[in-house]
Amino acid sequence: MKIERDFHMMKGDDEFSYAENSRIQKRAVLAAKPIVEKAVREVCIDLHPQLMVIADLGCSFGANTLLFVSEAITTICEDHNNTIKESPMEIQFFLNDLPGNDFNHIFQSLEQFEQSTTHDCACKGLQPPAHFVAGLPGSFYSRLFPSNSVHLFHSSMSVMWLSQVPEHLDGSINEGNIHIGATTPPSVAKLYQNQFEKDFSQFLQMRCMEIVPGGRMVLTVAGRKNKDVFHAGGTTTLFELLSQGLRTLVAEGRVAKEKLDSFNIPFYCPSADELKQLVQQCELLDISDIQLLEIDGNAMDDSEQAEGISATHTAGESMSASLRAAMESLIASHFGEGILEDLFTVFARNFTSYIESDVEKSGVTVITLYLQAKH
Repeated sequence: MKIERDFHMMKGDDEFSYAENSRIQKRAVLAAKPIVEKAVREVCIDLHPQLMVIADLGCSFGANTLLFVSEAITTICEDHNNTIKESPMEIQFFLNDLPGNDFNHIFQSLEQFEQSTTHDCACKGLQPPAHFVAGLPGSFYSRLFPSNSVHLFHSSMSVMWLSQVPEHLDGSINEGNIHIGATTPPSVAKLYQNQFEKDFSQFLQMRCMEIVPGGRMVLTVAGRKNKDVFHAGGTTTLFELLSQGLRTLVAEGRVAKEKLDSFNIPFYCPSADELKQLVQQCELLDISDIQLLEIDGNAMDDSEQAEGISATHTAGESMSASLRAAMESLIASHFGEGILEDLFTVFARNFTSYIESDVEKSGVTVITLYLQAKH
């Protein structure tokens, strides 16, 4: 499995697409909105660039991608005659993701986005700043921009995806698990930790070359509340239930046990302390703020929850579709497409049983880091 080649959110806008199944990710974007607005204002006030360059790393596609762009434009637009005296006249947005991302979906959405942006600003008697949007394919674990060229980096729910399955995680040493599960040996959990440390350090090193002195970064990741790598709240639960689904298919003879034992998801939920330590080791960034939030882990939108029609049944199907939108490309590249329907049907059933049980439910823990590049 080669992440850069094989991994992408599910394309298009059908029922299993990421565009239709990214409500949890939307909540993470909205949760970080106050920090994003603060970062945009501070870049304008401290650096007052004539051309402000903003990069969204791991942008994916769909409404969430343009939600961030909209937040940045609105912040500048609304402050133009207030706190930001020397507002940038122009903004260049770079939307970055791996080459398999559905960039065409973004580009086809831009015309409608521009119309709604102009309309929203006009309703407030404001004029949006001149802004330009470009797609930038490539791994954010490599260099993406010229030196000292970006004023604000943003990334939401992306940097916990690793550059690869942890090094030395070979064979069946994580037998029966696809991530850090209840029966995962501590040595495997350590390999995940090591891979995240290596990747996140590399990520910061690349960005420090590209960011202007005094530039800002807002990074939101799925994380965990404590030091225990085996308990990352709702995220751990989802991967455990997906492991159960695959074990069911192995028991039915649909999947070879060796195939399951050799599949590990390249994903790691860090703690706030781990993130702090890695930023401090970098020595080129100051931590302006760090926030740990618990967001609703329900994959249904608010109107579906309010209606409450066969809620548990719908919740199982919704979570199955959300996980499938993110994971299908990796699962299909390893196991083949033939198991997808059965696997996610079993997962939906398992998830429904889980939420009907008496177990205390946990949401998704997200950590937002607000960083400033040293002058």
